[in-house]
Amino acid sequence: MHGVTDVVILGGGPGGYEAALVARQLGGDVTLVERRGLGGSAVLTDVVPSKTLIAAAEVMTKIGKAEELGLRLEGENCRLVDAVKVDMAKVNARIMALAEAQSEDIGVRLAADGVNILNGTGRLDGTRAVIAETAEGTQRLSADIILVATGAHPRELDAAKPDGLRIFNWAQIYNLTEIPEHLIVVGSGVTGAEFASAYAALGVKVTLISSRDKVLPGQDGDAADVIQQVFEASGMTVLSRARAVAAQVRGEQVVVTLADGAEVVGSHCLMAVGAIPNTAGIGLAEAGVELTESGHIVVDRVSRTAARGVYAAGDCTGVNALASVAAMQGRIAMWHALGDSVSPLDLRTVSANVFTSPEIATVGISEVEVAQGNLNVATVMLPLAGNARAKMQALDHGFVKLFALPTTGIIIGAVVVAPSASELIHPLAIAVRQKLTVDQLVETFTVYPSLSGSIAEAARQLRGVSDLTY
Repeated sequence: MHGVTDVVILGGGPGGYEAALVARQLGGDVTLVERRGLGGSAVLTDVVPSKTLIAAAEVMTKIGKAEELGLRLEGENCRLVDAVKVDMAKVNARIMALAEAQSEDIGVRLAADGVNILNGTGRLDGTRAVIAETAEGTQRLSADIILVATGAHPRELDAAKPDGLRIFNWAQIYNLTEIPEHLIVVGSGVTGAEFASAYAALGVKVTLISSRDKVLPGQDGDAADVIQQVFEASGMTVLSRARAVAAQVRGEQVVVTLADGAEVVGSHCLMAVGAIPNTAGIGLAEAGVELTESGHIVVDRVSRTAARGVYAAGDCTGVNALASVAAMQGRIAMWHALGDSVSPLDLRTVSANVFTSPEIATVGISEVEVAQGNLNVATVMLPLAGNARAKMQALDHGFVKLFALPTTGIIIGAVVVAPSASELIHPLAIAVRQKLTVDQLVETFTVYPSLSGSIAEAARQLRGVSDLTY
């Protein structure tokens, strides 16, 4: 092998661009091939746009609490929430401008670090080369190391094809220039629940179609119950155990047909029915890369595929569809490939968040795993209702749940349901990562009053659980 290691990366999302930065830091000669724009779906059509929309929705949620807090406009029967109107065109224009700016910032950083960026598509030519198709023509890129970080795209139903006008997937919803009269959301997983929550907060009539017993079937059961209660209390219609089989535009309406023949009529429809990995037609199987039946790339905990010298990261692997996980997979791949010290990916330490209102944040072991009985776990769940700061902010829903090992008192998992759960989960993620004990949480000062005080209080209650006998 020559003195400089040639690294070729397919995909400029979090898995790809973070890997590129690490590879350059370790002395690799790095070429990154991206077909749409740096940042990938996470920045351009998924995480950044959706959370920017949710930021606008959060403001409306707070405004909706104004009257309860004693704030109102002057005049008879004047409510602040009624005085604030949503300019959907401006909201979405800001969303897309922010996404583009973030993408440009990534490009500036990569260029400054010496990453060669090719705008185009790429496919593997065995395990030692990539064929890149760009506007300038075809290039064959020699590679000592290849990282596949091609992401995923929205799954579509044959009888419910998005048109970007009335029927949308999660990448097209930002085409809206007017607030929908009635939005039908098909799918009650994380994506569907987040959009349903956001648009309901913006004042839209929302119908959420869920094929399961309740929303967010993959989340903590108590947390999902809270979100379903909040959704229904807000006026949202949640159709449980209902499977959508078709959607079509009829004039200025969208009609969604359910498996039992019933029809749901609205002005617009968002299809949030999963994602498909971008792994077809890029030479993976021919290079010896193992794929699952769903088309995801099989990787180990240091991001290696079955093909020597070929790594993979992000949604195309199906490991965990989080930008943070994709980025870590990419970094780990380069640390391993280029001979740096590396710790294998540990999904037990990954903190995740559902950006509904309130949010759901989790880390470590889940309630489902506890229920399976493989571990003897002590558990406590503390509602936020008794928290002084929660009362001041008129927060009606939420809790902190902790899981600990009975013998040692080590914290092994947590769930937080609160408006700021994405921020509150961090100390608990540290606790899980560093194997902190209940005692150590109890003995750590928290601010009074604060929502984080409920973390320490939950730990105090957990300390008193009878089977916590360390």
